[in-house]
Amino acid sequence: MQSRGLGLPVRACGCCLSLKPARSRPHPTPLLPPGLAVPSQAPVLPPRAPAAPQQEWGSGRHGCCLPQGPHSLAPGLGVLVCVLGLRDAQSDRGAQPAPGGRVPHGAAAHPALLCVKSYQDSETGPESSVITKVKGITESEHKVWDVEEYVKPPEGGSVFSIITRIEVTPFQALGACPESIRVPNATCHSDADCTPGELEMLGNGARTGRCVPYYHGATKTCEVSGWCPVEDGASASHFLGKMAPNFTILIKNSIHYPKFQFSKGNIAHREDDYLKRCTFDQGSNPYCPIFRLGFIVEQAGENFTELAHRGGVLGVIINWDCDLDLPASQCNPKYSFRRLDPKHIPASTGYNFRFAKYYNTNSTTTRTLIKAYGIRIDVIVHGQAGKFSLIPTIINLATALTSIGVGSFLCDWILLTFMNKNKVYSHKKFDKIVDAPDQHTGQGLPTSESPHQDSTPTDPKGLAQL
Repeated sequence: MQSRGLGLPVRACGCCLSLKPARSRPHPTPLLPPGLAVPSQAPVLPPRAPAAPQQEWGSGRHGCCLPQGPHSLAPGLGVLVCVLGLRDAQSDRGAQPAPGGRVPHGAAAHPALLCVKSYQDSETGPESSVITKVKGITESEHKVWDVEEYVKPPEGGSVFSIITRIEVTPFQALGACPESIRVPNATCHSDADCTPGELEMLGNGARTGRCVPYYHGATKTCEVSGWCPVEDGASASHFLGKMAPNFTILIKNSIHYPKFQFSKGNIAHREDDYLKRCTFDQGSNPYCPIFRLGFIVEQAGENFTELAHRGGVLGVIINWDCDLDLPASQCNPKYSFRRLDPKHIPASTGYNFRFAKYYNTNSTTTRTLIKAYGIRIDVIVHGQAGKFSLIPTIINLATALTSIGVGSFLCDWILLTFMNKNKVYSHKKFDKIVDAPDQHTGQGLPTSESPHQDSTPTDPKGLAQL
């Protein structure tokens, strides 16, 4: 039989209909009256262009119509892939079928249904809280530094800085002194080059109108009224990174997915004081979120000495991807580390900030200005949770049935199998093709085979009987 709508012969295969490409019909030889021969100059019909290769459909392992041949699906996908419309997942993964229509083992081992999880309702961006705590001591040339001095800010939030090098300008007091040579238009040759009361936005104070010698060398700069001496005049550098790789950082994280009422933290539920003895290890201690600073820098692919001198921003990314159809013990945090600031751009590489400590001595206010270089840690939490839901399953099922054409096959199968008027429907849907026996006549007809097509007449009232 041949389908009028599809032009393909149809046969039943399991739960639905499978299609095989129809044989092309040869042009029938015209029948001539007796005594007439075919003219020698009879027009020759042009040969038909070869038909485009058609997709062959077979019953598949699960009784559903699955395509066979070079574009076949992996054998293990079965009805679920056919129903949920995941045929394109094979091409998305780049799997190349082997000869004979079999997909490589890698494609068959990861069913598209499990990867896409279109049967689940999902939620992204969990509600999260982060608490951090740094411990350790270090020393510079003439001082021992504890955590209260090198961690800024001390509150323990998701963003904090660990100071590894400082430039100190001590004993600053309000007064008049030479402007920094780094300030634009600060150099001068005489008092006429300095305008009294002028404020330079990038400077350190208001100009007094005098041109005075700089702190060192023969250069002169305009005098300013402000905190003196200015930063460039008397700063000293101190390196705090000698013992910094051994600093420990506790990162306490809790997440909550409100849609599924699911909450979990990254610390194990134990009553003993194991946090005082453990450090993080993805294999043995995944729920001990205590990280060495040197470990974080190493995992981010950075050199600790260089990073400590110039400063930088590192990200600790915590990913909570949870399949809530599984037990809660299968929802575990995954940690990754990388550098966030653009270190290859000389104009903006590194990380530093300034702060001051103020003192009151003999009714005189002084301060120590500190320019700090350090490693800033940004704790970033993201994730996605999914759980089975009937609504997305129905939506994806209906979309799949429409996209891959199963709906029309299913309707045909139901009408041809269960309807009382299935013969009438079959009569209107398909044409019968009968191959007539070979005819060899001597009445001017060629001796080649001439198949005869017998098309059953159609009943104009047939469809009304449905």
